[in-house]
Amino acid sequence: MRIALIHALMHSVAPINEAFKRMWPEATVMNIVDDSLSADLARGASLESMTPRFLTLARYARDVGADGILFTCSAFGPCIEACAAELAPMPVLKPNEAMIEEAADYDRVAVLATFAPTLVSLPPEFGRPVATKLIEGGMAALDAGDAEMHDRLAAETAKALADCDVITLAQFSLARAADAVAVATGKPVLTTPDSAVRKLKRLLGVKA
Repeated sequence: MRIALIHALMHSVAPINEAFKRMWPEATVMNIVDDSLSADLARGASLESMTPRFLTLARYARDVGADGILFTCSAFGPCIEACAAELAPMPVLKPNEAMIEEAADYDRVAVLATFAPTLVSLPPEFGRPVATKLIEGGMAALDAGDAEMHDRLAAETAKALADCDVITLAQFSLARAADAVAVATGKPVLTTPDSAVRKLKRLLGVKA
């Protein structure tokens, strides 16, 4: 199986590749990175205007033999939905959809993110009210190479989400902070990489 991973942030590459090595080492993984996507969105580009760029990347992945595609940046839901519609029946996953499905087992859900646009586009995908919290300075810490600071900020911010049953980490780059968040809050923590790998294996008929 060849799985194409399409990234809009460099920080997303390592977490999902680590998850594949740990959970599905037999898969052949290819990484496609265009970090101008997140930069342009942060500067105010509309999702509608960016959809053709996503379609170009998805078509390339299909044309080089991908069996499934996973997008790893959570702020581009409508763009990814357009790709999934065009490439069906190939599995084309939004980064959070598998995690959202797993979160359905919990009554009160909280969402943590370091990229502000994610907290605009993602919460409606849960189909119910969710608590949200932006980790101020988290992305800047990663950009500066200070992963430990990133994890500390995530853990401290998560403490404000006491009134929930599960905490979802809304970005692949946040997965590294899962243990710190769990220790700080005592709550179950779901991460996008692990949930996504589990769903891709299921969709492609690979035994868990």
